[in-house]
Amino acid sequence: MAETLSETIKFGTIKSCTIKSDTVKLDKRGSGVLMVAHRGLSGLETENTQCAFVAAANRSYYGIETDVHVTKDGRYVISHDGNLSRVFGKNIEIKDYLYEDLRKVRKTENGAAIEYTSVPSLEEYFDVCRRYGKKSVLELKVEYTDGQLKEIIQIAKNAGQFENVIFISFFVDNMIRLRKILPDHPLQLLTGEINPEVIDICEKNSLAIDVCYTALNAENAAELKRRGIKINCWTVNDRADAEKLISFGVDFITTNILE
Repeated sequence: MAETLSETIKFGTIKSCTIKSDTVKLDKRGSGVLMVAHRGLSGLETENTQCAFVAAANRSYYGIETDVHVTKDGRYVISHDGNLSRVFGKNIEIKDYLYEDLRKVRKTENGAAIEYTSVPSLEEYFDVCRRYGKKSVLELKVEYTDGQLKEIIQIAKNAGQFENVIFISFFVDNMIRLRKILPDHPLQLLTGEINPEVIDICEKNSLAIDVCYTALNAENAAELKRRGIKINCWTVNDRADAEKLISFGVDFITTNILE
């Protein structure tokens, strides 16, 4: 189904993001599962761009997941990779570039720059989520200092989005430091596997688990639920896989294309 999204947002005017197809719909009735758009609606738009966020925001997703890195001059920007080569075709390390120089980078097609494919700032991402009433599921891609974590928290507060941010990270130390700063805030530990150590860390620090879906089965999902640990799973793009996970009682499904 072709669809055009039109929206004027604070960081610029997105006049049209044309989607060539549509999401794959799930029957979630009675399950209570909440869907999270992975890197925005990355199955239909360029991941972690303005278009991907607005495309997800215009649909029924509970949250929009993204990834945050820091520039050479200490600004926070959105990208999954620390290097822009995979998405933008340019060998640029975010940590080595100034913010203003990074913002000039565009994805290109046949030698021409594509509109709305600049690297978003963290503020811009929060603004889309706030305007559309979506949860911000923010992955901390590197190990941050206490000072940096507090800066990210303050950016979320300044954007009016803090209460709707879920912080996630593979770095246990990020989660432990955040738990000390934010005793009651939703945090999810990213992991590729489920083992007793991971479960104990989550239980001890009041963390949800954000796990690769292939590591989940009926037994370990039941154990997580028994111990009061909420379950998010990534990255689920097949309807049959999602239906099986729903039968396990997962709380969230992170996806590129399912809805």
